[in-house]
Amino acid sequence: MRHALLIAAKDLRERSRDRSVLLYALLLPLGLTLLLNLVLGGVTDPRPFRYAVVDDDRGPVAAAFADALRGAQDGGAVEVRPAGSADEARRLVDAGDVAAAFLLPAGLSSDLAGGRAASVEVVGDVDAPLGTRVAASIARSFTDRLTSVRVAVEAARRGGSSVDPAELARLVAAEPDPLPVVEDPAPRRELDPTTYYAAGMAVFFLFFSVQFGVTSLLDERRDGTLARLLAAPLRPSSILVGKLLTSCAIGLVSMGVLVVATSLAIGAHWGPPVGVALLVVSGVLAATGLVAVVASVARTAEQASGWQAVLAVALGALGGTFIPIAQVGGPLAAVSLASPHRWFLAGLADLAADGVTGVWPSVTALLVFALVGFGVAGALTRRAVRW
Repeated sequence: MRHALLIAAKDLRERSRDRSVLLYALLLPLGLTLLLNLVLGGVTDPRPFRYAVVDDDRGPVAAAFADALRGAQDGGAVEVRPAGSADEARRLVDAGDVAAAFLLPAGLSSDLAGGRAASVEVVGDVDAPLGTRVAASIARSFTDRLTSVRVAVEAARRGGSSVDPAELARLVAAEPDPLPVVEDPAPRRELDPTTYYAAGMAVFFLFFSVQFGVTSLLDERRDGTLARLLAAPLRPSSILVGKLLTSCAIGLVSMGVLVVATSLAIGAHWGPPVGVALLVVSGVLAATGLVAVVASVARTAEQASGWQAVLAVALGALGGTFIPIAQVGGPLAAVSLASPHRWFLAGLADLAADGVTGVWPSVTALLVFALVGFGVAGALTRRAVRW
């Protein structure tokens, strides 16, 4: 073990002066994370939809609609501003000041009370399709509620009810929904977008970072220094272990710096430090083990780098570092379990929901990847150090 540590220390001194290590271990993952956070800033920190309301009715129906919007305002989902006329509301929409405008025509309440046709118009901004669809949904929900009240009053009237229709409508409107929607209070096993992309880029480039340790074995063979190492009183396995320790050290430093940097710079929420540490260590071991297999069968450092790049991109895409594959469902979600990236991201989601106890399935799966990789690489040690 002493010889392996000496080899690892020598390699780390050399790699500390290698700009490629700095590029793949820190600059690229941190830069892409910051870029994604900048592009997706509206998603990670959603703003309320802004709407305008033109009340030309000024009747009880318009008042009820204002109450419905006030409920959405209290929840922080929308912001509402009054507009003096339909023309003013359209100008606000065209200027992008609001996502949509609700136009309540004059006589809306009297038309509904008299059984005549009536409508609420929604004018949306073509550049704000989501806000327009939400506005249309709000208006449709309100009109559906009015239709229900109107049908109930008409049914009561035809049934011989002696209650005043206006009072009956008020009583029906005051009744709670028979089937309310209740939000599940359980913690969600889902990372916020900022944390998701920070973790995704970190684990994606981890497979590029750890290659600098194991591929140096091939550089040593090319430069002729491996022959001198083998001529020394060393076991070939000590040489391979030293290279693996170098890869693990680079991977741990890279992940540690990225966790701290993204937490401070963009507010990524990785979770409790103990759980994050378990996932990081097991993830680094899994990446090192799989990359070691590639280095063990490659003939040159260039060939190993090419194969490892293919492995990193394929496993990263399959594991959902760019898009959340797990949410797609179906066979693709099941196949993604063959990627350590998927287990790392799933472990962070479980950590957010269940705390440290939730990471053990992912940690176990990552350690299985590591053991398999180290076992195969160890079996190929003779080939890996041939000269």
